[in-house]
Amino acid sequence: MRSVRQTSRPSRRTLLAGAGLFTLGFHIPGLVPARAATLDAGPDSPEVNAWVVVKPDETVVIRIARSEMGQGTLTGLAQLVAEELDCDWARVTTEYPSPGRNLARKRVWGDYSTGGSRGIRESHEYVRKGGAAARTMLVAAAAKGWGVPAGECRVERGTITHGPSGRSTTYGAVAAEAARIEPPKEVVLKDPKDWTLAGKPLKRLDTLPKLDGSQIYGIDLTLPGMLNAAIRDCPVTGGSVKSFDAAAVSGMPGVKRVLQLGDSAVVVVADTFWRAKTALDALPVIWDEGPNGKVSSETIAATLSEGLDAEQAFVGNRAGDVAGALKGAAKVVEAVYGVPFQNHATMEPMNATALWTPERCEVWAPTQNGEAALAATAEAAGLSATSCEVHKIHLGGGFGRRGATHDWLRQAVQIAKEMPGTPVKLIWTREEDMIHGRYHPVTQCRMRAALDADGNLTGLHMRISGQSILASVAPQRMVEGRDPVTFQGLNPGGPEAAIGYTIPNILVDHAMRNPHILPGFWRGVNLNPNAIYLECFMDELAHAAGQDPLAFRLKLMGKHPKHRAVLEAVAQKIGWDSKPPEGVYRGLCQTMGFGSYVAGAAEVSVSEAGELKIHRIVAATDPGHAVNPQQIEAQVEGSFVYGLSAALYGACTVKDGRIEQTNFDTYPVMRMDAMPAVETILMPSGGFWGGVGEPTIAVAAPAVLNAVFAATGKRVRHLPLKDTDLRRA
Repeated sequence: MRSVRQTSRPSRRTLLAGAGLFTLGFHIPGLVPARAATLDAGPDSPEVNAWVVVKPDETVVIRIARSEMGQGTLTGLAQLVAEELDCDWARVTTEYPSPGRNLARKRVWGDYSTGGSRGIRESHEYVRKGGAAARTMLVAAAAKGWGVPAGECRVERGTITHGPSGRSTTYGAVAAEAARIEPPKEVVLKDPKDWTLAGKPLKRLDTLPKLDGSQIYGIDLTLPGMLNAAIRDCPVTGGSVKSFDAAAVSGMPGVKRVLQLGDSAVVVVADTFWRAKTALDALPVIWDEGPNGKVSSETIAATLSEGLDAEQAFVGNRAGDVAGALKGAAKVVEAVYGVPFQNHATMEPMNATALWTPERCEVWAPTQNGEAALAATAEAAGLSATSCEVHKIHLGGGFGRRGATHDWLRQAVQIAKEMPGTPVKLIWTREEDMIHGRYHPVTQCRMRAALDADGNLTGLHMRISGQSILASVAPQRMVEGRDPVTFQGLNPGGPEAAIGYTIPNILVDHAMRNPHILPGFWRGVNLNPNAIYLECFMDELAHAAGQDPLAFRLKLMGKHPKHRAVLEAVAQKIGWDSKPPEGVYRGLCQTMGFGSYVAGAAEVSVSEAGELKIHRIVAATDPGHAVNPQQIEAQVEGSFVYGLSAALYGACTVKDGRIEQTNFDTYPVMRMDAMPAVETILMPSGGFWGGVGEPTIAVAAPAVLNAVFAATGKRVRHLPLKDTDLRRA
């Protein structure tokens, strides 16, 4: 490798009480009111009701419906609730309410989906109102006991004080009485400028158990009498099992069952995972790979290339007359870019533990969407959802793989169904995980731009050819055959993923071409390639016009002040107007995604041998509000690890219908010695709520690629960068 050196609003809140505990529930728009029977809870068991539980010992349990997978959502949501509750942060702990309980409680906790950087931005209002309502009722309980107006009382860190008399009490002491008070119909939330817990860089609540090893992930789980399963599916998607010889391994140590699962997989169940895997490796299997066995990266690329010229395409953004602008241009600039399949490659492979009986099925699983996991469990178990339960566990990485698709969980339930009454844990091997992922979609993009005699951009046509995620994962979300996710970062406006430039004549369209390799939501989704396509091409246009890349962009950003603000911030921080160190070159870019505005600037050098070194990355992000600045910085830094890994090394290739990369030796990620310093500029402007887990991934690649051009004069238009020789010609 020469080029890269791997050096709607709650209408009513309902109070639910139980043995010595104060719990708060409230209505979420569009859902059934939450005044439902409480779930079973004995005197020694914390009540699992809704968002806030205050125990007699002053412990405050905050219920978190979203999933924690390293991104800090658990701590951030707890901060928002605790802020409005005015409790003692040192006494805060968290728990997951199960999706089965959510169903029984008429979905009091609402949406369990954790993806698209939505964990905080789409639930902040109702969880804050939950904390505020709880505080109101606790104060009312104390005031009632003293016979004084509630307005004469104040709260600080879980202690309620009556101002005129100086009397005080604690949340835990009045919780039982608070449970009998009618919830307020309306609550007033604090102005973010008055926050004392939210908006502060508090330490994460999940750090210690991860450090001391007490945190249990799905792959760690053990249950009494549990068996272990290993699975091998046909390596070619769409293929099937032709035959297998179970007798060849049935007598091996610890083996309990050898079975076929569905049309395409074989499974060995044993007393330990190693014995199950060892027997599975020895199991003779003959596959029927079908017609997909003839597909390769080359045939897929040819199909996508054809789509670049196709007459039919779905339009995502159109204004003016692009054809006329191109016809009358002083100069037309054209380029074709492309990105490959990419794997989520979570550190923890797919796994789930299931216990099935004819009456009930329980699953223990790391999932990004507890409700979707419950639905998948019920379907695979052949039982009603009310007869099933999913116990959520922290995820050893998700990145989208454990959200929309629960194929691995279904398999675990199907295996357990073959062994009623026995808990069975299914673990995919790393190889199984790598070749049966749900991959970042493969796309190509041809861009043609019109420049006038003064070097102004007058027209742009972006034709994307490639896969649709929604067509495979959620066809019900398609809009008249069009996949709106394809156009992330290129939309004409709106609060989610709008383009940051005003171009008088523009057409962005998509020729859908879906190969048999299954796509999925991969962290950052389509914003990642679209930022590469647009921002690298913007650099090309600037150079074609003989203009500075920053100045060229700024001319088009007069109506996009938030896009412009983050771009100017990184330019200033990187020292764009100053001369870089000898042999160091710079590149920059910007985009908007997941409700946030982000920009990046990079400094790189390239040796005579073509070895790339990324010295420094500066990233600016405006998410509207910052719940925990330290977590945001950590997410930005982590997003560059993820984004640079993909840009430099991350490609899944297809040969004989199957993915060739089977482990980290053939699908490498960034190493510590190659990781640049990351400087984060956090500039929340208020007035909106954006995500932080994914947006800055998108600016990693284009910032570096534009700097590489500055260093070498070579445009890298097809990733990964490791496949390009960066030696100067």
